[in-house]
Amino acid sequence: MAQNIKKLDKKTLRKSWFSWYIGNLSSMSYEWLEAFGFAVSMLPVIKKLYGDDKEEERKAMKRHSAFYNTEPQLGSVIGGIVCGMEEERANGAEIDDEVISSIKIGLMGPLAGIGDAMIPGMYIPLLISIGMGLSEGGNPLGPIFYIVTYLTTITALSYFVFMKGYKLGTKSVDLIVGETAIRARESFNLLGGIVVGGVAASFVSVTTSLVINTGTEKGIAVMGILDGIFPKLLSLILVLFCWWLMAKKKMSALKVMGLLVILSCIGVALKFF
Repeated sequence: MAQNIKKLDKKTLRKSWFSWYIGNLSSMSYEWLEAFGFAVSMLPVIKKLYGDDKEEERKAMKRHSAFYNTEPQLGSVIGGIVCGMEEERANGAEIDDEVISSIKIGLMGPLAGIGDAMIPGMYIPLLISIGMGLSEGGNPLGPIFYIVTYLTTITALSYFVFMKGYKLGTKSVDLIVGETAIRARESFNLLGGIVVGGVAASFVSVTTSLVINTGTEKGIAVMGILDGIFPKLLSLILVLFCWWLMAKKKMSALKVMGLLVILSCIGVALKFF
């Protein structure tokens, strides 16, 4: 008698993807991070494949509740790969818990590196810079552009890589952790730095009203001298100062903004700004 082949349909895969898409960061802690978001996303798959065996359901939920953390959007490819592996396992393939866990652990780091460099490191600053330009004069088109563009493209990316991961299965591992992935990660890091630098140069403007008294009526404007030597030098110093606080001193963005407000007040009181 032929074995009954278990197959994940598109509806089940979509449920799994959507659960991850909206819930990957919904139950965060330093001990588990995205573990329970991933486990919940696997529920439709587990019920489809092991619904007639409660013990297998329990084991599947347990192995997918282990520590897990990656970049959520590009990292959804791991969910697709794991769905394919669970399907093979349910059909008798020799895939144990350790193999599935190894795949997850082995991929989550490289994908976090690529995803963090590509999305929050490059894509989001690029969209924000365009939105800020569109928002000049109080135009609401800026935030609308950012929200619609980001959600549309990120949703499409997350869904595409999830389904592609399911289709390719473990064949996609070499693409993610191989030499090509390393070069891609380095390229995105470089491009992200260029984008952030461009955004800073376009929208950060620091000037000083400081005037050196020379005994004449006008005096010497310090800003004019600085612009003649190094245009936007004060803006560059401010950007590097903020980067140093967040990258080296591990200060949160909120604290940095609070510090900038305090420095601004002091600068105005001393007539520096």
